[in-house]
Formats: sequence, structure tokens, C-alpha cells
Amino acid sequence: MQTTNSKDQLTQKAPSLQFEEEVTFRDRIATVDEKGKRKWLFPQRPKGRFYTTRTIVSYLFFIIFFTIPFIHINGRPLFLFNVTQAKFILFGKVFWPQDFFIFGLTMITFIVFIILFTAAFGRLFCGWVCPQTVFMEMFFRKIEYFIEGDAGKQKAMANGPWDTEKILRKGAKHLVFFLMSFVIANFFLSYIIGGKELWKIITEPVTQHIPGLMSLTIFSFVFYGVYAYFREQACTVVCPYGRLQSVLLDKNSMIVAYDYKRGEPRGKVNKKEERTIGDCIDCFQCVRVCPTGIDIRNGTQLECVGCTACIDACDHVMDKINKPRGLVRYASENGIANGEKLHYTTRMKLYTVLLGILLTILSFLLFTRKDVDATVMRAPGQLYQDRGQDSVMNLYNIKIANKTVEEVPLTIRIENMGGSVEIIGSKHIIPVRKEGQGSGSFFVILPKQSIRERKTEIKLGLYEGDKLIDVVKANFLGPVSR
Repeated sequence: MQTTNSKDQLTQKAPSLQFEEEVTFRDRIATVDEKGKRKWLFPQRPKGRFYTTRTIVSYLFFIIFFTIPFIHINGRPLFLFNVTQAKFILFGKVFWPQDFFIFGLTMITFIVFIILFTAAFGRLFCGWVCPQTVFMEMFFRKIEYFIEGDAGKQKAMANGPWDTEKILRKGAKHLVFFLMSFVIANFFLSYIIGGKELWKIITEPVTQHIPGLMSLTIFSFVFYGVYAYFREQACTVVCPYGRLQSVLLDKNSMIVAYDYKRGEPRGKVNKKEERTIGDCIDCFQCVRVCPTGIDIRNGTQLECVGCTACIDACDHVMDKINKPRGLVRYASENGIANGEKLHYTTRMKLYTVLLGILLTILSFLLFTRKDVDATVMRAPGQLYQDRGQDSVMNLYNIKIANKTVEEVPLTIRIENMGGSVEIIGSKHIIPVRKEGQGSGSFFVILPKQSIRERKTEIKLGLYEGDKLIDVVKANFLGPVSR
């Protein structure tokens, strides 16, 4: 899908303008001028039904974000993404490096979901629940409005001299911004190391947690830099999702769109004459409230995050001039051009089938996933050894990953034939710590009469007391009985 309108559409929309003049906005993004210098934006405070709904959604987002680190299942956090220890917890289930294929499949499934969701609903995620948008527009922007005032006051203050009021207001804003960034950094770090470890950093002596304190400091300055200075450029310059929308969207995707058929040609309101032109009065309210500085009337652009601020602004103007709402609305390109309703396309159906297959496979893997994984291998370089006159033994090494929250005293038994197992160690068990790994060595002893081939497959049962928790296969090397 192209992110701009065609030449014919632009000529139809504004026939009084030359095509070259109409498309000059495409030479650069809205926040950069012709010299490549950044244009600082001062968007007006939005108001309307969509903004009210987004505010409620943002409150739910904040509740979820700030409470998840305190939610535990069976002693584990609900979510944990400990990259340094290669330990990931999703919904209370721990995933270790040996579970990477499940985690990788989960990421693939998530990507397919994003493709399907974007193909159907455009950048609905960006405008409503993306953490960058929610924190910027529903948290830090509101703090800015409270301290510095609306867009007009902010712009006048930015262009004015550094008097006492400006110093106090700017200083207060940046102090609050940094304190809030520090709070967010704490919660963000809790998703990586866990809430309990974060509490240790907060309560225990600083000298015991220098790396943790450094991480907190770095995260705090990163968040402060993003929300105080980088702002909308995180969406327009850094975020790959915004760049990918031109390939993910098509003409049937739901987007925030301007109805150029109804709005063009534009013209100011004249109450003394009957209006014979389009409904757009060229008031620029949709531009003034846009947090990325675009003009939605120029078509879909990569900077648009689908925040609906322009919809609310335009609806407010339409109410004032007694025109129907929806000049700017959720629609598809085909909906604007041909009057088609939003529908489920073949492309979306194929993505849905693929997503269903991935979810089925992922559900099966999660359902059949074992809490204790073991790898058994014969000791390298070792042949069989005689044990007395009628038995043969092999030496094996075992490595165990315990994904439970309880320690496992592991014992081993032969399941498919007679024989015995001797674990090397004083207690004849292999201790495996909770959410950790264990290893050990053991001998498998078989009677010579039960060995029929050079290599005999044996099944080893792993037991916690009398509870069978897994069965693994191994090869036993011995002489062939005659």
C-alpha cells in the first residue's frame, strides 16, 4: 500500500494548486524543515469521545504495567525477561535456553499476529496501547499541559526570554519528568530481574548492588531523554513498525483517513452564502492537535500513529458548522474511494489460518512441556566394564534442568529390563536445585544374558521419590551373548 495519494487524487482534491506544490510535504517528515533541522512540535490538547476513551484505556494500561511485577504464580513472577541469565517466565512458566525453540515459536506467532492485526486494523495498536504513545500522550504530555499550559502558552514560553516564570516552569517540568522516568525505570527493571531483586537493590546497601544501581540510572536517563526530548521521533525515526506499515497495510486496512470526496474542494465558512464546496473549511485543527505534526488530509503517512486526535478535532468543527461528523474517521482507502465497508479479505483469512496453525503447535508444545528435562550420555571414551562374572556396566553422565519451584532429589531406575543403577555419590541421589540445573554420573549394570546386541536400547526412569517424572532413552554397550 502506498502511503500517499496518487497525482490524480491530489489534483482532484485541490485543483487550484499545481501538483509540484501539493506534494512538497513528501520531501521530508513533518518534524524536519528544509534544512534538516528539527521542528519542535506544540500539539494542542485534544478533547472528544476518542480521547476520553483512550484516557480510560491508558488508565487500564498503567494499572497493568505497575501491578504485574507484584503478581506471582507458584512463587514465580507472572512475567520475567532476564536476558543476562537467559531465563524467561511467561504466565508463571519458566523457560530456559533448552526451551528456546518454544520461545522462538512464540515470537514468530506474535509477529504473524502483528501482521494480521495490522492488515485488518492498521496502526490501532500504536495509537491505543503502544507504551511509547501511552506514556508520552497520556502521562508526560498531561504533566506538560499542567505545568506549562496548552500549546499556545508552551510555544510563547519557548520563544520568549528566560525570565523567572520560564525558569521555574521549565525546571519544575524537567524535574518531574526525571522523577517519573526514575519510577518507570524501576518498574521496567523489575520485568528483567524480578520484583524481589529490585526490592533488594532499594533496601540493601548500595555497595552490594552497584550493577543494579547503574542499570537504574541508565534506564532513568534513557526514559527521560525519550519523553523530554526525543518524543515523537521514537515513532517516526526509530520504530520499525511505523516503517513497515507501507508493506503491512493494503487498501482494505482500517486507518485514520480523511474523506477527500466529501471534503474537497476546501474553503472557508461564509454564513451569508450557501456552501457549494466541500465540507473541509481548512481550519487546520486536525494539524494542530497531531502529536507527530502531519496533515491527515495529505493521505496516510508513516508518521501517523492512529491516535484519533484529528478525528476528535474535526468532529468538533463539524458540530460547530452543522455538518455531519466523520470527515476524518476510521475507514479504509477503498471505503473512502468506493464506499466499500470494512470486510475480511482473503489475505486476512490466510494470515488467520497461519496464525491458527502456529497457535495450535505452540499450545501442544506448552501442554506437553516437561517440568524436568534430562540429557543422558555415555561417558566419552569409555567401554563397557565387567561387573563380576555375570554382569556388565556402563558409565553415564546426566544433566538435568529443573523448571519447578521445588528441589528435586533425583533417583534413576531401569524401566524396560532387569538390572540396576548405581548413582555415584554419598546419598545415591542427584540433587537438582529449584529453577536450576543439576548433573551427576551413574553406572547402569545389566546381566550378560540380557544383552543380545552390541548396542542395547535401555529406558531410564527418572524418579522423585516414587513419582515418575520422565523417561529417557540411552544405548548400553556390551558383549554379545552366545
